[in-house]
Amino acid sequence: MPIPVSTPPPTWSGRVDGSTSEHLRWHQVVTPFDPAAEPGATVLLGFASDEGVARNKGRRGAAGGPDALRSALSSMALPHPIRAYDAGTIAVVDDRLEAGQEALAAAVGAVVDAGHFPVVLGGGHEMAYGTYLGVARSALRTSDRRIGILNVDAHFDLRPDPVASSGTPFRQILERERAAGTGVQYSVIGIAQPSNTTALFDTARRLGVRYLSDDDSLDRAAVHAFVLEFLAGVDLVYLTIDLDALPAAVAPGVSAPAAFGIPVETVQFICDTVSASGKLAVCDVAELNPVYDIDQRTARTAARLIHRLVIGRSK
Repeated sequence: MPIPVSTPPPTWSGRVDGSTSEHLRWHQVVTPFDPAAEPGATVLLGFASDEGVARNKGRRGAAGGPDALRSALSSMALPHPIRAYDAGTIAVVDDRLEAGQEALAAAVGAVVDAGHFPVVLGGGHEMAYGTYLGVARSALRTSDRRIGILNVDAHFDLRPDPVASSGTPFRQILERERAAGTGVQYSVIGIAQPSNTTALFDTARRLGVRYLSDDDSLDRAAVHAFVLEFLAGVDLVYLTIDLDALPAAVAPGVSAPAAFGIPVETVQFICDTVSASGKLAVCDVAELNPVYDIDQRTARTAARLIHRLVIGRSK
């Protein structure tokens, strides 16, 4: 079935060294999504929104993230051929964030039910609620399969605000699961103490959230143990990467630059471990704000992580 989007995929272009397998780059393999495609492909979906960031009192610009990520991915060289499609972009119009989240949920669900691997390009972290809904409503979600959400982030995003924003998605998820009598495991790597009030830490404890601080994330063994414990308790993984978990020198183009952050090597290690588990159902990358990106540092770093995940999953 067609994927419901606001705008069709752009034409991908980039450097061409040749057309045979040893020369391939992303732009040479990505084509518009084909509803009749054989299952097992990677499907890119854009989510052009910074309405949630604005509601969370952040700086606008993340709506330009999807196309900046496409551009950064375009000329990356592939170690082997992959099947990849671009389904286009869902845009939040005016302040209709909730409608955008529902549209994203429908698109993610359609991709998952078609047997593909969705990679959502953001966009503010308000996208997380839509990405989650897509998996939660899909055929993959059965009574004997537990969803695990692994968030690489400096923030819990558990704010109690009455209006949805980039700071509320995981509280919304946990409350929805509780109301339905079901549950997900929500775990976070990279939590910055100065960026989260005591009230948010209390909320995290009350909701059973497991987390690793940015300080503790410098210990590779601790990260490995944390991720393995998370993977052992879940069946389907939704990996969400908020680029503000990275140091501002590496990721200046985000809604809220990190004063400290966790090394990109650590985030790449997390991607490798999760993709090798065989449990990864969906991932998204949030908070790329090209307005403030210097030399495309943030976009290039994010594209490298997406590249790593897709290649690792396709081995």
